Amino acid sequence: MKFITGLIFVLSLLVFGSVFISPEVFPYAGLLPFLVPLALIANAFLFFMLALAWRRLAFFPLLCLAIGYKFLLITFQFHPKNEEAEGLKVLSYNAHLFNYKNPPTGAEDPTVFSWLNEQPADIKVIQEFYQDFTIENKDALKFLSKDGELNYTYHPLRGEPKQRSYGMAIFSKYPIVNEGIVFDEKNSNGAIFADIEVGKDTVRIYNVHLASMSIEAEAFENYDSAKQVYKQTLGKLHLGSLKRAQQMNILEEHYSNSPYPVILMGDLNEIPYSNAYFRLSETLQNAYELAGRGFGFTFNRILFFLRIDHIFASPSLTPLQFKTHSEVDYSDHYPVAATFTWDGFEP
Repeated sequence: MKFITGLIFVLSLLVFGSVFISPEVFPYAGLLPFLVPLALIANAFLFFMLALAWRRLAFFPLLCLAIGYKFLLITFQFHPKNEEAEGLKVLSYNAHLFNYKNPPTGAEDPTVFSWLNEQPADIKVIQEFYQDFTIENKDALKFLSKDGELNYTYHPLRGEPKQRSYGMAIFSKYPIVNEGIVFDEKNSNGAIFADIEVGKDTVRIYNVHLASMSIEAEAFENYDSAKQVYKQTLGKLHLGSLKRAQQMNILEEHYSNSPYPVILMGDLNEIPYSNAYFRLSETLQNAYELAGRGFGFTFNRILFFLRIDHIFASPSLTPLQFKTHSEVDYSDHYPVAATFTWDGFEP
């Protein structure tokens, strides 16, 4: 028992410490954080077993649980619902190309466009935005800007900007006074920003889509298919975490030099136990942690236990409410929304 307790103790510390190591520094460091939940469960089980037996060894798993307490806080939250909160309402959504390959089956069928237009968010950021200027009922910019009623910025990542393209967009009911590109992979990932005037203040909004986790969710639908691809998946996970670390270097430098408070949101493809998540948490606050409820899972596929869509903000911005719209299933991601306020806030 001493050997098992000591082994679990050492391995748990290694797993916990891996979140502070960039995949650029240590190969495959980006994979170890996936073991954090297992380490917490193993130590909880070991502690209760040893405590019931009145063994002094119970101190070691208890110490691990104390060290890993931060991981528990970013896994589950108990904040009360506050859907009537007044403040700046923001929404982030990986729209999965608006599910354009599977359009509604009838006129009475709701669409992702109607859902997005009905949301009361003041600012909406969308990843995997599909724009089609050639077909009127697929003109996403027209629909989501409400025929120009809302201000917006759109950056295509690939395709023909004047015909069909794929990219990222920010919509705002407030004036956009500046906009730009943080990075552009010319494929499917990127980051853009917009400086938005809210009353007497200006807030910088980031729409971020980091490199994919490269998990083929369908491959895990049964044991045989999962067995065939698990080695390949591990390699893809490693390459994805390395790419995201490189993108984080660019992003971190950009938002650190912002002249305004920032709200950074999007599909980060990073679980809460990752190095990128902890790097963001050093200077920004996560809205889910301060105002969320439940697990907040955002992935709408068989690997449903992933929370990879996030909303971060400067400490001067206080989150009053956070919600994962798990009832919205148009995409392989669920939308996430938050409400912020700050000293002197004026809508």
